[in-house]
Amino acid sequence: MNMAISAETAQALIERKGQCTLLANVLLLTQNMLRSAREGEWDAVTALENDRRELLHECFATAVPEEHSELFSEALAAMLHLNEELIAEVEQAKADVAERQLGQARTRQGITHYLDVEPLE
Repeated sequence: MNMAISAETAQALIERKGQCTLLANVLLLTQNMLRSAREGEWDAVTALENDRRELLHECFATAVPEEHSELFSEALAAMLHLNEELIAEVEQAKADVAERQLGQARTRQGITHYLDVEPLE
């Protein structure tokens, strides 16, 4: 399931200044992280995560004003959902790597066995 942030939520965040703009950027970074993960660009995911952490720290350095609390709740719910999708991509990538490693180990074992067989004379 792909849950991008709603256009209304994104627009509402962008129209406000300060924390709202920071949170909008966090959501955009999260979406970019997910897209990069789906494309197997893990270095990009890592770099974007570092940027996202800095923005989150800056965004929540002060309390969220009461008038923005509902908007922030919606945006954070969207971000958490995107994170779940991102984690699923990471888990799948880990499983793929483990499967490839197992295949390589079996190939290496077969080659070693082949090389150990005494030639017939």
